[in-house]
Amino acid sequence: MNNSKAIIFDMDGVLVDSESYWKQAEFEVFTSLGVVVSDELTNQTKAMTTLEVTRFWFERFPWDDLSLEVVEQLVVSRVIALIETEDCLIKGVKSFVEKLKDKNYKIGLATNSPERIIPVVLKKLDALHLFDVILSADSEIKGKPDPAIYLSAAKKLGTEPEACLVIEDSYSGMLAAKNAGMKVMAFTNGGVAKNATLADFYLNSFESDELEFYEGNNLI
Repeated sequence: MNNSKAIIFDMDGVLVDSESYWKQAEFEVFTSLGVVVSDELTNQTKAMTTLEVTRFWFERFPWDDLSLEVVEQLVVSRVIALIETEDCLIKGVKSFVEKLKDKNYKIGLATNSPERIIPVVLKKLDALHLFDVILSADSEIKGKPDPAIYLSAAKKLGTEPEACLVIEDSYSGMLAAKNAGMKVMAFTNGGVAKNATLADFYLNSFESDELEFYEGNNLI
């Protein structure tokens, strides 16, 4: 392990604006199975992995014939189709990552999303070559807010957790990063910082010059 610095990105809401796609896919797939999908219950599934979401709905509205794994993959396939066909990339993120690479940061990706989705997003972003380590919660026993995925990312990057900065947009992701002993930058995408009380820094846009400001103030 060395003292090199690393930036670890979340994916949904940071690299791609995909939250609405997950909600759409969840509604379409589960209602087709007879599930009564409500906004109140959907709000409870936001921080879950796809398998956890599938299990959540099955426990409340059990269906016949299809296994949890098959239904989970139906949701994933629908999200992939939406990402491939819709304009969902976060503006400026690729050039932002390129700047970090030029400054010799190690770059990681750690997401609760299934592994199948990651290459789809990175192909659309044309950024697969920019990431040194790519991890999905599929490879962990527990997804965020458990810190396991961020600890695994630091280990694979060869970097101490305290030398890592995580860019996140969700409370559960920020909690995972903080519990891993990392600093957190809340990405707001031009909006109001929601549930970002855990953040050390805030970033409104990847197209701004905020990175230089933060680096001058001991970003990591």
